[in-house]
Amino acid sequence: MNDVGKPERVTQSRVIALFRDELGYHFLGDWADRDGNSNIEEKLLTGYLTGRGYSTAQISAALLKLRTEATNSGRSLYANNQEVYKLLRYGVPVKVEAGKVTETVHVFDWQCPEKNDFAVAEEVTLKGNHERRPDIVLYVNGIAIGVLELKNSRVTIGDGIRQCLSNQQPEFNEWFFSTIQLVFAGNDTEGLQYGAIRTPEKYFLKWKEDEQDDSRFKIDKYLLKLCSKPRLIELMHDFVLFDGGVKKLPRVHQYFGIKAAQEQVLAHKGGIIWHTQGSGKSIVMVLLAKWILENNPNARIAIITDRDELDKQIERVFHDTGEPIYRTNSGRDLMAQLAQAKPRLLCSLVHKFGRRDVDDFDAFIKELEAQPSQTVGDVFVFVDECHRTQSGKLHRVMKAMMPKAVFIGFTGTPLLKKDAQSSLEVFGSYIHTYKFSEAVEDAVVLDLVYEARDIDQRLGSEQKIDQWFEAKTKGLNEWQKDELKKKWGTMQNVLSSRSRMEKVVADIVFDFSVKPRLSSERGNAILVASSILEACKYFALFQKTPFKGKCALITSYNPQAQDVTKEETGANTETDKQVIYNIYTELLKDVDAKPGMSKTESYEEHAKALFIKEPANMKLLVVVDKLLTGFDAPACTYLYIDKSMQDHGLFQAICRTNRLDGEDKDFGYVVDYKDLFKKVENAIAVYSSELDHSAGGVEPEVLLQDRLKKGKERLDDALEAVTLLCEPVEPPQGELEHIHYFCGNTEIATDLEDREPQRAALYKAIAALVRAYAGIADELEQAGYSASDVAYLKKQIEHFVNVREIIRKASGETIDLKAYEADMRHLIDTYIQADEPRKISLFDNMSLVELIVKTGIADAIATRLGAFKGNKDAIAETIENNVRSKIIKEHLNDPAYFDRISTLLDEIITSRRAKAVEYEEYLKRIAEIARQAEAGHADDTPAALDTPGKRALYNNLGQNEGLALAIDKAVKTKRPDAWRGVQPREQLIKKALYDILNDVDEVERVFVIIKAQKEY
Repeated sequence: MNDVGKPERVTQSRVIALFRDELGYHFLGDWADRDGNSNIEEKLLTGYLTGRGYSTAQISAALLKLRTEATNSGRSLYANNQEVYKLLRYGVPVKVEAGKVTETVHVFDWQCPEKNDFAVAEEVTLKGNHERRPDIVLYVNGIAIGVLELKNSRVTIGDGIRQCLSNQQPEFNEWFFSTIQLVFAGNDTEGLQYGAIRTPEKYFLKWKEDEQDDSRFKIDKYLLKLCSKPRLIELMHDFVLFDGGVKKLPRVHQYFGIKAAQEQVLAHKGGIIWHTQGSGKSIVMVLLAKWILENNPNARIAIITDRDELDKQIERVFHDTGEPIYRTNSGRDLMAQLAQAKPRLLCSLVHKFGRRDVDDFDAFIKELEAQPSQTVGDVFVFVDECHRTQSGKLHRVMKAMMPKAVFIGFTGTPLLKKDAQSSLEVFGSYIHTYKFSEAVEDAVVLDLVYEARDIDQRLGSEQKIDQWFEAKTKGLNEWQKDELKKKWGTMQNVLSSRSRMEKVVADIVFDFSVKPRLSSERGNAILVASSILEACKYFALFQKTPFKGKCALITSYNPQAQDVTKEETGANTETDKQVIYNIYTELLKDVDAKPGMSKTESYEEHAKALFIKEPANMKLLVVVDKLLTGFDAPACTYLYIDKSMQDHGLFQAICRTNRLDGEDKDFGYVVDYKDLFKKVENAIAVYSSELDHSAGGVEPEVLLQDRLKKGKERLDDALEAVTLLCEPVEPPQGELEHIHYFCGNTEIATDLEDREPQRAALYKAIAALVRAYAGIADELEQAGYSASDVAYLKKQIEHFVNVREIIRKASGETIDLKAYEADMRHLIDTYIQADEPRKISLFDNMSLVELIVKTGIADAIATRLGAFKGNKDAIAETIENNVRSKIIKEHLNDPAYFDRISTLLDEIITSRRAKAVEYEEYLKRIAEIARQAEAGHADDTPAALDTPGKRALYNNLGQNEGLALAIDKAVKTKRPDAWRGVQPREQLIKKALYDILNDVDEVERVFVIIKAQKEY
């Protein structure tokens, strides 16, 4: 049988069979109508614990403790989930009698996965404010640990993820997710994605393993991988991380990197983990450290980093996981601590480890090797950014001081051959690699787009300069003049660079006006200056632009009076040091230093926080060296380089821009004012033949994409995608045909809902098309388009934008459904309709139905449906779709009333299609239907029914006014606080209803209506 277009049910049945027959889970059944579904199934858990030999008293105490932590209403879902995880991970402490010692009840058997009871249930109805029904729930020993939402092949996996996320909201079923460790969404076309609780949609992950196996649906393949009993237990035990309010699960490269490192550690061998910038090295360090400490009671771990931010992050993450960590204040302190049995876990900044007063370094190393430090336990040293050539000596020092320690190096950049040799000597071979091209392919980081910009720099009149020089040097001898000329050579550059710097500033400000990510204020940028002086000058120039108040200077310079005590020349001019001092003094005058921080540190912390969280309020950071390594700001999209850089420093800097941040961020952009890449072959590869290739696997080269070439490719692909989406529209592909395909038949109530996936795909594809067009709109010919191509492109863009607007209006989706829609509106205004005046209407935020009621149908058509230009059928279907949408949305509130309205609408539609009424008469009747739908009640409703709830009861109780008022009074008298979703409290209301209605079925019917009314 052909299964193309099969329903979701087919996929769900196959997946249930996979869990039952291939993975060995018990099938608990269809729990759609089962009462009391819970995330802690006490009967199942009690059976498991009884089989493990625990007493009834121990089990009761453990259940009480689990329930208490899982349902603590005074905490967030994250906090409840974290507390439950601790009980699952480390056991539940119980005390069954006063005076007896506390015992531990282990809910899971972590050592022998097969000894746990794995089970699966489908259609698990969850009671709450709004009832929801996850497709599949995974249980281990009666604890719900996984939720799986399935979609059919024609519906995007994103719908499943969004459904999971909405289920976790307080108004739905947040309570159920306090025990959940993995959240899955999948379908047969896109495969499987996974996350933890509250993982945003854009951070849901894909697994990748045994890629050559293409024998079955990818969702089946990866459920078998991730949900096999040993793998699932291992993931929960060793790979769950609570990090500062965010629960994290490993990406596939992190999992296999840690697995490979575990083997090395067990063999007491070191090595290098090379995971590209932005792929989460710090998480690997933390998870690996936790595993070593737990599996080797004699282990000691020293984590050596070269930046304060990571040092603080590591301390915080370990604190959140309950592992105490000691931050050392010097290399000597580190060695003193390692000479004792505790602490087991330490972190230190690498520059606190070295000695600068060593003349003969080799002799110093030999001296250390002759008298190595005494350390207690099995010492493992993690060194972050182990490639650093400037840190090579420090590595040798540490190796000499701790010859028995195991060294594991972490790097995010391709190693140069000269670095690789020393790094491999210190650390050993590669343990695991995850290179840049792999990360881009897996969408862990974004690709980089490179653009060189040349700003010509030339002197004005050389003759006048010579005259000025002679005038200023009268009285100097030739030797003095010659010395001054040497300095003058550099001063010429300074003088001539002012106009150049102004052009750079103007160029950046212009980008923020026209580049999509920047102009939408969702993205921001970093400018790298060559010195603190240049950074200060750039900052001063930006203060004279719209960037004032939205630009910050990050250099760590802290003004001290002694900086300028010998700088005053009396000539009413500023020396370089005075420029820096004066700009910083002005900058910091209103800054209050935070406890333990200087004014500069306080200012920079605030600026960085704004840059990360509020890109619209901190558009640009001007830096020299700071923030070019280890600073993760997803909003950062552009890096402007005006400094000579090379090798690792350059690569790490440009990787500030390639963090994921929503669908409107397609690349990390590098704008180079120094033409840096001419130093390397053809300005394409960051490094050339100097790269170390000994790690094997994919090539380590990091290719920077040519901006226009990549832009053209992206635009062509986007146009093709939209064209294919619209291809099934019936000829002649006019407005009405598009409405029929994307909205459906207005006589069939569910058509609009059924076609929502097509509309969502259309909106998303057109948003991508407009972004792609906007990215190179001013340079289409340079990108390779002919004049006729450009004209065709503009026509196509305009056509598809119009299609989108027509569909949006026809479907009643006048509020944008996705985050990227707001950006798209900005881009359309900027690039597509720039020459047309925008109409600012008082009614722009009203639905079409509201607009008909408030302004009359003629004005509503003119205001909102002018684009249809006399196409009566298109106008009619648009109005009908909007009224239908209103009826569907409000139906649950008052089924009887809106059923009547729906019947009237069907009659009007049938008359219109049969041409049984004139268009003017049709408009009058549809306007009246719209008015009744908006009002929510008939004109002859009794005055005593003065609330929506009373009117809904009246309409649904045979228009019995006395009965409706009696039930309204009973519900308001008997209802407890926060009764929705709490079964005992709901029963009190049902009891009050039964006392009046004396019919169980009638009680259930009316209760659903009451539950939908906000006033109760």
